[in-house]
Amino acid sequence: LRFFIMQSYNLKELEFELKKRCKFPYVWGRKQNNSWDYQTNFVYKIYDFEALQENLKSFSQDLQNYALNRWFNFWSAQAVEQIFNKNENVTRAENKFDKNKDFFINSIPFDHKSTVLPKKYNNTFEINDENEQELLTWLYMNQSQQGRKHLKNRLFLVFYDKNTNDHWKLKAELTLIDKVVDEYLSSFDELKLTKLEIDNNDIVTDLIWVQPNLLS
Repeated sequence: LRFFIMQSYNLKELEFELKKRCKFPYVWGRKQNNSWDYQTNFVYKIYDFEALQENLKSFSQDLQNYALNRWFNFWSAQAVEQIFNKNENVTRAENKFDKNKDFFINSIPFDHKSTVLPKKYNNTFEINDENEQELLTWLYMNQSQQGRKHLKNRLFLVFYDKNTNDHWKLKAELTLIDKVVDEYLSSFDELKLTKLEIDNNDIVTDLIWVQPNLLS
């Protein structure tokens, strides 16, 4: 189930709230499942971190961790989508329930996905064309296995802090993400997109790296 909130958010305020969550460990405890999703769907309606904590007091620690992660990932993703859609080169998809695309860039439809560098790369990933194509293929084959799984065009924001294992914390750096996305869109060239063929599907895709060395 995907929730859509179409209002605009103050990115500075949302960044402030997201960073509060970064003070707590990032532990899932179990894979996402329908039962725990149902119990924690209220996280999509709570913007304030203290209010979220208040709602979690009666939960087990495992369920609290689960809810904290869903809240954090959802609101970061909402911010990312807003960052894309405010750019003059981007047109929001008309159907807000479309699972295959969030927006168009130069008339090319894209879904966007925020992800951390997969554990299999163990902080040894070197960014180059060959490695990026391998990573893109892996992401298509291994992520979003439930309602958001598709083999359509997608832009991946990949959060990568090679000095730590805390890639996930970069999802709270909305000012940085805004800068990175703006720079990507200002030099967008469809000829530089990666073309993949997976299960007879022709895909154009790309990686947008978000790294802490870009914070300065």
